[in-house]
Amino acid sequence: MVDDNGLGLVARKSVLEELGHRITIASTAEDALELFTNQRFELLITDFKLPKMNGVELTAQIRKVRADIPVILISGFTDSMGLNEATTGADLVIQKSSREVAQLIRGVNRLLGRAPRKPASSAGRARRQNNGAARRAGPV
Repeated sequence: MVDDNGLGLVARKSVLEELGHRITIASTAEDALELFTNQRFELLITDFKLPKMNGVELTAQIRKVRADIPVILISGFTDSMGLNEATTGADLVIQKSSREVAQLIRGVNRLLGRAPRKPASSAGRARRQNNGAARRAGPV
């Protein structure tokens, strides 16, 4: 995950780690490129506005190293700059907004091919608890 805004970076990292993802962070595109040459990652999440190299340029550089890497680009400028999947090369472009976290979670799950974890229904939970109690009690 790449973002020069430390607060945004830590917040997104915390949310994704809570869902079981391992996150490596970088605050510059240059640091991210170095990480990608030395390690294998499943996904790149980058902010658009970065110092020296923007997220679109970073995506192009990373794809030279790993053409198959899925990319999520996050930006507050999607509308004003016409940033979308076709213009950025990213697999998903997310507008910074109140819906950003939910969109990020769905996007990460989709691009990694993982189904989101759903809480067990109360009926299913009760059925599992009853079955567990019957097994513990032994034969009748």
